[in-house]
Amino acid sequence: MEDGLIIDDNRNTADALHQMLELLELPARVAYGSSPAMTVLGHMVPRFVCLDINMPGVDGTEVLAYIRRDPRLRKVPVIVVTADDQPETRHLVMKAGAQAMLIKPATIDALEEALNKAGIVTP
Repeated sequence: MEDGLIIDDNRNTADALHQMLELLELPARVAYGSSPAMTVLGHMVPRFVCLDINMPGVDGTEVLAYIRRDPRLRKVPVIVVTADDQPETRHLVMKAGAQAMLIKPATIDALEEALNKAGIVTP
């Protein structure tokens, strides 16, 4: 099974998520921004995606839309990880096909709960 994929332009946030996933024994690759993520998604079907919304250029909602349009990726669980705690944002990302939404800074407990909600079983 493929690794997960973390997509975030903030290296500190992406690296912190990566470390938490390692503690949960869930391997993941990191793409620092939407452009590198699109390259990775072109040749990888990740087990899950942790996706930032507010990124320069192509934002996370556009990446999520791409994932849901691509037949290879359509069923990949997506967990949105964002600092935007507005009800409108939560409604938008859930309607667009995310399985869960975490507010930054995410804790390992909140991440594990979101993974479970998305159907990703932690070992």
